[in-house]
Amino acid sequence: MLGSIATGAKQALSVRVHIPQHSLFRRILHGRQIHCLYQPIFDLRTGAVFAWEALARGPKDSPLHSPMELFCVAEKCGQLFALEQVCRAQAIAQIGRLAPNQNLFLNIHPRTIADPDFTPGTTRELLDAAHIAAEQVVFEITERHAIQDLALLQKTLEHYRSQGFRVAVDDAGAGHSGLATIAALRPDFIKIDMGLVRDVDKDPVRRALMETMVTFAEKIGAHIVAEGIERKGEATALMDIGVGFGQGYFLGRPCFPKNEVGIDIRDMAPPRIRLAARLACSAPIGRLARPVPTVTPDTKVSEVQRLLQRSAAHAVVVADQENRPVGLIMAHGLDRHLASLYGRSLYADKPITSIMDKAPLVADEQEPVEIIAQRAHGRAAIKVYDDVIVTSEERVLGTATVHDMLQSLAQVQVEMAKGVNPLSGLPGNVTLEKELELALRRDNRICLMYADLDNFKVYNDVYGFQKGDQIILLLARILTWAIGRHGSHGDFLAHVGGDDFVAIVDPARADRIGKAVVRCFRRLAPLHYTPEDRARGWIFGKGRDGQERQFPLVSVSIAIVEQRCQGCTLQSLSETAAQVKGYAKSLPGSVCVRDRRAR
Repeated sequence: MLGSIATGAKQALSVRVHIPQHSLFRRILHGRQIHCLYQPIFDLRTGAVFAWEALARGPKDSPLHSPMELFCVAEKCGQLFALEQVCRAQAIAQIGRLAPNQNLFLNIHPRTIADPDFTPGTTRELLDAAHIAAEQVVFEITERHAIQDLALLQKTLEHYRSQGFRVAVDDAGAGHSGLATIAALRPDFIKIDMGLVRDVDKDPVRRALMETMVTFAEKIGAHIVAEGIERKGEATALMDIGVGFGQGYFLGRPCFPKNEVGIDIRDMAPPRIRLAARLACSAPIGRLARPVPTVTPDTKVSEVQRLLQRSAAHAVVVADQENRPVGLIMAHGLDRHLASLYGRSLYADKPITSIMDKAPLVADEQEPVEIIAQRAHGRAAIKVYDDVIVTSEERVLGTATVHDMLQSLAQVQVEMAKGVNPLSGLPGNVTLEKELELALRRDNRICLMYADLDNFKVYNDVYGFQKGDQIILLLARILTWAIGRHGSHGDFLAHVGGDDFVAIVDPARADRIGKAVVRCFRRLAPLHYTPEDRARGWIFGKGRDGQERQFPLVSVSIAIVEQRCQGCTLQSLSETAAQVKGYAKSLPGSVCVRDRRAR
C-alpha cells in the first residue's frame, strides 16, 4: 500500500515537472525565442577564421537554455524537426555578413534532413535574404545519432550537394557509425570528436589515430576539423600532424556577435612549420594578378558570354558599385550552364548572379602565394581550378590562375630543396648559415644548441642503416617537440648532416629544452633495440679503431653555447660549440652541458 502511494506520488510529481517544461517549450518554439552563439573554426595554416558553427540556445535564465535540455524536450514532444527549422532560420538571420571565403556550419539531425519539411528551397530563401551563398553553408550531420536509412541519407545529401551545399560529419570517433558510414557519406569535412583531440600531444595512441584520420580524409577528398582544442600543446600537435582546421576554447569561445578576429599561429606552430614558413614563398599574390573584365550584378548572362568571346578572357569578376567583388564566373562554368538542355533559354536573359559563384576565393594582393594556394586546394572539387580574385584595398585588382600559383610554388620548392636535409626535412647547412648571420646582426646575444648521437656508428653497423635512420629521425622529432614545447617563437632547428643537429634558441629557455630532450631520448631510444640488448644495456661491435668490444646503448650529447654577438664570428661560434660538444661526449650516457666559462 505504501509502495503504491509512493509510486503514485512520484508519477504525480513527474507530471507536475514535465507539463511546465512542455508548455515552456511550445512558447519558445512559437515565439521563436532561440538565439545563437557562433564558435569560430580557424584555418590552422593561416590563422584566419574559416567558418562559424551556429550553436542554438534557449532563453537565458530558462530551464531550457541548454541545447541538450531544449532538444531533449523537443524529441519528447515530437517537435524535433520544427525546432531545428527555427534554429536554422535564426542561425542564418543572426550571423550577419559573411566574406566570400567564410562559411556557416549548421547542425542537422540525420533524421531531419530526410523530413519532407526540410527542403533546400526553404533554406535557399533564408540564405538569399541574408545574402549568403549555398556554397558557404555546411550541413553538420552528427554521428552521435544512429542513421536509420543510410541509402536515403546518401541520396538526399547528393541532392543538396547539387544545390551547392557541403556536408560535414560531426563527432567522428564518438558516434554510432564510424569510418564505414563516413566513407559512404563522402563528407567534405570530418569533425573529430574532442575525445580524440584531448592530450593528442601527450598520447601516442591518439596521435596515431589522428594521423590515420588525416590520411583517410585525404584519400576521400575531405578536410579534418579538430574539435575541443583546449591547450596550446594540442594545437601545436594537430598542426604538426597536418590537420587543416581547428575549433575549441583555446582558439575561440562561442559568442554573439560572432568573433571575426583571426589568431596568430606563429607562436603555436611546431618548429617544422615555423621553419618551413621562413623558407616558403614570400612573393605576394598580387604579382600574379592579371586584369580581367568586371561586370555589375545585374548584367545579363548573354552579355557576359559576348564579353568573354570578345575579350578572349577565361573569367569575369562580378563587382558592386564600389568595385568590390561579389562573385566570379569562369568561362567553362558559363558554358556548362548554357550547354545544358534548355540552358540558353533558361539563363540568357537572367542576371549573372543566377549562375555566378557567389563564394569565390578572394585574396588581398599582399597575401603570400603559398597561403592562397593552400586555400585554393581546400575548395570543393568543382571549383578547385577556378581563378582567385585578387584585391587591393578590397577592390578588384585582377585574378590569379591556379597554374601561375603552382608554377610560382614549384620554383620556390626547387630553392627550398637546396637547403633541406632529405632525411628529416629540416633545413640544412646553407639555411643554418643564413640564420646564424642574421641572428649575429640582429641580436645582442646568440645561444647555440649542438646535439650529436653517441655510439651511433656501432648501432648502425649492427642494426643496419634503416634502423640507424630511425634513430636519427627519433632525435629530430624529439628536438622539434622540445623546442616547440619549451622554446620561443623564432627558435630555429637545422639538421646539418648525419646525426648532427644545431638549434638557435632563446638563451633563457635553452636549459629547459636540453633537459627535455635528454629525458625523452633516454626513455625512447632503448625501444629501438631488441629486448635482449635492451636488458643487457650494451651491444657487441667494432669501434672506429677496428677492435671488437662492448658499446653502451645510443645516447645524445648536447652542448649549449651562449655568446655576445658583438665581435662574434661564425667560425669562433662553431669552434666553441665543437669544444663543448666534445666535453659532453666524454661523459657517460645522455647529457646536456652548458658552456659557463667566462666569455
